[in-house]
Amino acid sequence: MEDRLYHDPALADFYDLENGWDRSEDFTFCQALAADADSVLDLGCGTGELAVALSGDRMVVGVDPAPAMLEIARAKPGAAHVDFIEGDARTLRLGRRFALVMLTGHAFQVFLTREDRRAALATIAAHLAPGGRFIFDSREPACREWEEWGPEESRRRLEHPRFGAVQAWNDAAFDAGTGIVTYETHYEIEQTGQRLSAASRIAFPTKEELEALIADAGLRVERWYGDWQGKAWAPGARELIPLGTLA
Repeated sequence: MEDRLYHDPALADFYDLENGWDRSEDFTFCQALAADADSVLDLGCGTGELAVALSGDRMVVGVDPAPAMLEIARAKPGAAHVDFIEGDARTLRLGRRFALVMLTGHAFQVFLTREDRRAALATIAAHLAPGGRFIFDSREPACREWEEWGPEESRRRLEHPRFGAVQAWNDAAFDAGTGIVTYETHYEIEQTGQRLSAASRIAFPTKEELEALIADAGLRVERWYGDWQGKAWAPGARELIPLGTLA
């Protein structure tokens, strides 16, 4: 099912406002990682902020399944330097290979089954040039971060350029049977009382599962990071971030 948070233009319009790219650690890390790459494939590129930032003197392709997100991406200054493509990271085959393949912003967690995750990793392998590198991120399930996503903990006030003041909050529920978290996102426009809401589903695969799937895809991890500041993964880290290459 399509996630309204990304496919509904009114909800997608909140994405950049919420994510604060100018202070994002993964944004800074990936810019440094791409310094020596002459080509970049940004899977799950969203509104294209990172793809545009990396473009200019290298080939950059941004892929996302949500037309509403891509519409925002294509309207940004500098977007003409990026080839934005609507596509699914599980089935995408561009017939091109890249020096760097990225899938950040926890987009990997939208793949809810082991088969989906296997397919996404096969896509990464199919597009990685010899000697190229890949990176993606997923939240460490042992940290149970979804328990911090309740209405009280997540309540915030935003200033939207079109809607004005907006009250925002989340809620989340964990299904122990499937390991899937359903989290709700709510935006209530103060001036009109209109509420925009979406329910999203994400998975929290373990490091052990990711290690096995990465190897099965013909990939090799050079280093596991535990955060986007470059700290090595260790028990208790909140992130699972593999940086690797073709096996």
